[in-house]
Amino acid sequence: MIVAGEASGDTHGAKLVEAIKEAAGGEVRFFGSAGPKMRAAGVSAVVEADRLSIVGLVEVARALPMFLSAKKKLVQAAAAEKPDAAILVDFPEFNLKLARSLKKLGIPVIQYIAPQVWAWREYRVNALRRNCDLLLTILPFEEAWFKKRGLEHVEYVGSPLAREVAATKDRTEFARENGLDPERPIIAMLPGSRHKEIVRILPVLVETCELLAERDASRQFVVPLATEKCLSDAREALNASELPFTVVVGETYNALNAADAAAVTSGTATLEAGIIGTPMAIVYKTSTLNYKIFAPMISVEHYGLINLIAGERVVKEIVQDELTADALADEIERLLQPDVNKEVRAKLHAAAEKLGHGGASKRAATAILRCINGP
Repeated sequence: MIVAGEASGDTHGAKLVEAIKEAAGGEVRFFGSAGPKMRAAGVSAVVEADRLSIVGLVEVARALPMFLSAKKKLVQAAAAEKPDAAILVDFPEFNLKLARSLKKLGIPVIQYIAPQVWAWREYRVNALRRNCDLLLTILPFEEAWFKKRGLEHVEYVGSPLAREVAATKDRTEFARENGLDPERPIIAMLPGSRHKEIVRILPVLVETCELLAERDASRQFVVPLATEKCLSDAREALNASELPFTVVVGETYNALNAADAAAVTSGTATLEAGIIGTPMAIVYKTSTLNYKIFAPMISVEHYGLINLIAGERVVKEIVQDELTADALADEIERLLQPDVNKEVRAKLHAAAEKLGHGGASKRAATAILRCINGP
């Protein structure tokens, strides 16, 4: 059984499924909560993960019946199928609760990509200790952190993004295919993959682009989106502007590789942009209620994953009330300066090197099969 709940988890889950099939050397059957990539990899979807990607306290509360229904379906399927193991991919708000029910059924629970309990709401480590048979971590410092807090079966496998995040087109090819001029500045705007992220953050990004275009009309703006659903969410904000945005779906890596600078919504994409080496500003905005509730629970110095890996504020984080078009436009202007651009690229490269040298999905597959079959 394998369970993911958002676009990044679907990507990592699909790679893991392929790696397990290869490592097992025989037929392996998967079912669970799967997005389009996991379904394409052969996972039978009891629940379609595309529907579960919701962020925010109020939004989750409104969708609670849907989450409860999804959990019930998965638990019933697990009870009927009796899988050799349940692999829970990231998505901690849902998966930590699901793990408890699966553990009661006697199913070995493997958490792939540890919840960031070291960053906020540390008490959740207790649920991991009780209900998780194997915790696979992807950040260098996590294994020691969890073991210090009483989790015995923890293994660092490396980031699934290391050496797997790469553009398939160079700047010239990407520009030619999308009607852009590679000789003129290209700025990428990444509004996130969740509905509420897009509707809250993209209007600010659009306004920022308008300011940047007023200052220099030669600038070109690309909006990379993860899925067609994201495109429908983004349409209203993009259509409100007269700027000729270039919108691409499923080409985030190529867009980032072609960009001189970017604004990236906090999440996995900041790590992806960091690995590619695109100078960026990390942005985020949620509802006032969500921010007031959750901000006091955060116990780390940086929001952005790439800054956490680097151990310093390599790229600026513009969050909540500070996220205005003027502030973001000024930071993008700074990143477009050749000396600043070169310096940030070098620091991002150094941070990305800390993530290891690839093969995380294969190492995770080996650890999972060892957990199921014994040493």
